[in-house]
Amino acid sequence: MGKMKILTNSSGTRSIEIKEEHLQTIEKYQLFRDLIDSNGYVDEQVLDKLKLNIRALLEAQAGLDKDLLDLCLDVVYHVNMKAYGLQQLVLLYINWKDRGNDNLGSTTRAIQGTPFN
Repeated sequence: MGKMKILTNSSGTRSIEIKEEHLQTIEKYQLFRDLIDSNGYVDEQVLDKLKLNIRALLEAQAGLDKDLLDLCLDVVYHVNMKAYGLQQLVLLYINWKDRGNDNLGSTTRAIQGTPFN
């Protein structure tokens, strides 16, 4: 799959490059599990929660996982990352997982602008 881009604002003027390794790291640490509240919307509080969760992981491991550090530097703490960008990252991740499960009969499709609940 290689590299992808997510938009980080609704006007489409800012973006962040996402590598497949970033998505694999999200999967490895299950970073999106229980991240989004029952209302299904991604806001700045959700982004802050993700940052705190990652910080706790890094502290517990003394920052030894290069992939997790790369995810932080390249994506989560990127200057353009805001709630809109996180929503796009979640959508990209869901669709990436769906492509990986094509042979398992999974029919999940995430669409921009829909809540995650």
